[in-house]
Amino acid sequence: MFPAEFDYYRAETVAEALDLLGKHPEAEIIAGGHSLLPTMKLGLANPPALVDISGIDALHGIAIDDDGVRIGALTRYATIADDADLGHACPAVTAAAGAIGDVQVRNRGTIGGNLAHADPASDLPAAALASDATLVLEGPDGERTVPADDFFLMIFTTAKEEGELLTRIDLPKLGPDDVGVYVKKESPSSGYAVVGVAAVLELEGDVVTAARVAANGAFDHAMRLPGTEEALVDESLDAGVIETAAAAAMDGIDEAALMGDHHVSADYRARLLQAYTERALTRAAERADASVAAD
Repeated sequence: MFPAEFDYYRAETVAEALDLLGKHPEAEIIAGGHSLLPTMKLGLANPPALVDISGIDALHGIAIDDDGVRIGALTRYATIADDADLGHACPAVTAAAGAIGDVQVRNRGTIGGNLAHADPASDLPAAALASDATLVLEGPDGERTVPADDFFLMIFTTAKEEGELLTRIDLPKLGPDDVGVYVKKESPSSGYAVVGVAAVLELEGDVVTAARVAANGAFDHAMRLPGTEEALVDESLDAGVIETAAAAAMDGIDEAALMGDHHVSADYRARLLQAYTERALTRAAERADASVAAD
């Protein structure tokens, strides 16, 4: 299938991209194109113009220093998944990037496009939530920051406003004893997450001092699991605590928020959510034990 006709513009700088978006307010931004182009080919999206930002060098790359981590919005999944230093600093993010699609998709898709598209079955939104990410947006009125907790609003809807460009993702670094993981039950037909769970745990010895646990695939947008987080804090990561915390995955969340479709019912998704929360926490405990053993 072929998309409808559209005008094509290529920006070389952020300022040029913002200028083009101002002149063409109904234009869509394209970078990797793995989300936008299929919807255009199916006739589900018919933008009159595309603004290609893939050539903006300033939006590529990863920087890690004492202040934290900065990932340019155009950094590709493969670059994120393969960066060993990033894997130590933000392991849930690298794990989620490595779980996306196949080699071809990971070599073209971008973290900014993934987060801005806000597909409920995408892997990175849950990792961004669990990793306490901050999204940096630039628009006609300058730059502003939005915590990941406030960014994902509903299916394919975020706090990004018209005319804005997602330019960077900022993240704190994990401490030496902290752990981060991402696991998912993927759709056998698409590779998207039926349910995915990301967990980032701060530890003192074997005791959890802070927990951020988030899920995608289960709801119409990525969401944190407050019941699970509360059940973990001030507890050791033993099997009983993990089971209790996983059982609390839906605590504080309206059951009506669970998605049901022709692949998986809402009830079965709830069961998967509990099971994959338990898997994520078990993997986190294994990582924590391995870290202690290495010390």
